[in-house]
Amino acid sequence: MLGKKRLVVDEAWCKGCGICAAFCPKEVLEIKHEKVQIKAPEKCIFCAQCELRCPDYAIYLVNVEE
Repeated sequence: MLGKKRLVVDEAWCKGCGICAAFCPKEVLEIKHEKVQIKAPEKCIFCAQCELRCPDYAIYLVNVEE
């Protein structure tokens, strides 16, 4: 059984390149103040495209305990 997931941004590692936002198919992410922000978490389908594309490992999915 698949568990719940949550999107996490490590702002200390984010350089604001925008690659993650560009590859997000649901437009969940945006760049604000030179960092990525999660603007619409309810739209996230947990496809992990942002995690796969981030060159700085600043965005990732984690399992959430229920």
